[in-house]
Amino acid sequence: MADPSERATNGDRGAISPTLSPSISYTVTLRLEYRNIVGSLRGILAVISRTGGDVGSIDILHKDRERIVREISFAARDMDHARHIVLGIKNLPDMRILEARDLAFEVHQGGKIAVESRVPLRNQNDLSLSYTPGVARVSRLIHEEPDAVWTLTSKGNTVAVVTNGSAVLGLGDIGPAAALPVMEGKAILFKVFAGVDAWPICLDTKDPDEFVRTVQLLATGFGGINIEDVAAPLCFEIETRLRATLDIPVMHDDQHGTAIVVLAALLNATRVVGKRMSDLKVVINGIGAAGTACGNILMQAGVRNVIGVDRKGVLCPGRGTALNQAQEAFAARTNPERVTGTLHDALRGADLFVGVSGPGVVHQDDLRAMAKDPIVFAMANPDPEIAPEEAAGIVRVIATGRSDYPNQINNVLAFPGIFRGALDCHAREINEAMKLAAAEAIAAQVSEDALNERCIIPSVFQPGVAQAVARAVVEAARASGVAREVRTDFAVYHF
Repeated sequence: MADPSERATNGDRGAISPTLSPSISYTVTLRLEYRNIVGSLRGILAVISRTGGDVGSIDILHKDRERIVREISFAARDMDHARHIVLGIKNLPDMRILEARDLAFEVHQGGKIAVESRVPLRNQNDLSLSYTPGVARVSRLIHEEPDAVWTLTSKGNTVAVVTNGSAVLGLGDIGPAAALPVMEGKAILFKVFAGVDAWPICLDTKDPDEFVRTVQLLATGFGGINIEDVAAPLCFEIETRLRATLDIPVMHDDQHGTAIVVLAALLNATRVVGKRMSDLKVVINGIGAAGTACGNILMQAGVRNVIGVDRKGVLCPGRGTALNQAQEAFAARTNPERVTGTLHDALRGADLFVGVSGPGVVHQDDLRAMAKDPIVFAMANPDPEIAPEEAAGIVRVIATGRSDYPNQINNVLAFPGIFRGALDCHAREINEAMKLAAAEAIAAQVSEDALNERCIIPSVFQPGVAQAVARAVVEAARASGVAREVRTDFAVYHF
């Protein structure tokens, strides 16, 4: 990283509101050299603390009677804040900054994923079995019995993570190359949480026909397709067409992963506040991919009164401002009381606010106008629709999409286990029954003893979540008839 005391890039300016806490995503490690005298370290830590940073690790690299070299890490709110802290340290007496590293960029150096062999390749015999001539026998068998591909290749444990980079979380339309680090991160989550091998496929097209046809052509090598970060309304058409033409699970995670975890969180939040799903008035701000899916799954779970809001106000049939086809369909089956106006109008008397929009669109007065014991899911990243600090004391339950606050609504609670279960039973699709089962399984991971306002959803690192989701998905797939039986005894086929 360049000297953090120098200029900021446009992309970093104002990234996170100063009302929010430091974030691990803005972690800087400094290698410092200074005189070995009492009080020097205290002065460094005082600068970090006084300027609002969060001290991390502190290590001694070298020490003698005259000089000391330390590495000190701290978290900041954004890069401007990080540079301000570094400048304060740099101005301390007799202080040399030998190196400054941005941990987020360091982690991504060289990419985050790689291919590893599952079988040994130590000698000629290994080569003959893994490749030619031994592989020809397996290929011949798959030609004769196509279902053998599920057990004699990696297909049964491999998911394609497909994007065109047109709606990357928090960044927008940045294109396929810039989206690749995000897709690599998704692949890591699949592997770490569910043992699924996932691979990023970044397509340089916004043409739905090209996108769909490309995925159809490459689908043979994968057991599932995870569509990621594709802008609405294109994402709806792409998912619908792929689900109709492929015989493997296809899921747009930005829609359904978000919706599943929102439902899981709400199942527990209603238990905390003592309300029934059928009695809730729900306002969803941001009727794109995630907002539409959230509304759909909440209605499937029993919510009767859902109101959608976009930048131009409340969605209702016949609204003067234009709605795309997906929004028109959403408006037709929601807002039973035909509320009109702005987000602030819709929030009056609401029990739940679901935000999948942008920062700062909800104010304290809006929260005070909601029903008793309001629930707020402010999930815009990196800045929520209202900061939890502002909502404190007004709402009963608040959740965000951030890891540095309680109740993080994170898709990683859903998609690894969902695809793990779908792959395990060789499901032909991921249907609504499987999604509802996944939400209930996630909610059930919060025990009665642990359930409270600050714990309505399990941690992404809680052991067993993905496995519980996978089991529930398998059961739902079998009950709904989309699981298929696949022969697994090909190792003894010829005997």
